[in-house]
Amino acid sequence: MSTKPLSLTERRKAATQLDIARAAAGLFTERGPDRTTAEDIAERAGVALRTFYRYFRSKQDAVAPLLAHGADRRRALLAESDPGAGLADALERAVEESLSASDAHTAEGLRQTRALLRAAVADPALRAVWYRVNQESEEKLVPVLARLAGPDADPLGVRLTAAAVTGAIRVALEAWAATDADVTGPGSPAELAVRCVRELRGGMRLLAD
Repeated sequence: MSTKPLSLTERRKAATQLDIARAAAGLFTERGPDRTTAEDIAERAGVALRTFYRYFRSKQDAVAPLLAHGADRRRALLAESDPGAGLADALERAVEESLSASDAHTAEGLRQTRALLRAAVADPALRAVWYRVNQESEEKLVPVLARLAGPDADPLGVRLTAAAVTGAIRVALEAWAATDADVTGPGSPAELAVRCVRELRGGMRLLAD
């Protein structure tokens, strides 16, 4: 599936949104969402408050790009696979690579995600952002899976697979966030997510061996 390259303006916008998201995540970790304001986030990110509200409706909404980052990378990796090459194996590879802490930057992003998911337990607005991110990820995954599954694939089966895979990864991340397991090794996000996705292989037609 070909994707039109982002323009310079779009790349700058995405970078600014991610900077704001990281600032919000850092403040939420340090102070908690209740004691963090949009003004605090804008100041930490080095942007004007009007810039903050140009991109985000609320302080909780500001962390959406960070929560969505892994899913965006996962779809990009999956989209690079060739149709007919084995959807289940391609999916496992994309899941594992997108959640592997291969460098300090990725590891820090996973730790920020853990902190946000822990905070979301007591913050309904933050939890709503997490659920929305997953819903949007599921919708964006459908055309990627459809291309890899081929023109004869049942559209309902494709949608069901997208929903199941997205839910499996969400459960894995939430389970990891509730523990003190490291970002690598046993109990890590990548290990749990691959394990959860493998549980689907026996019951999902598109993922069956």
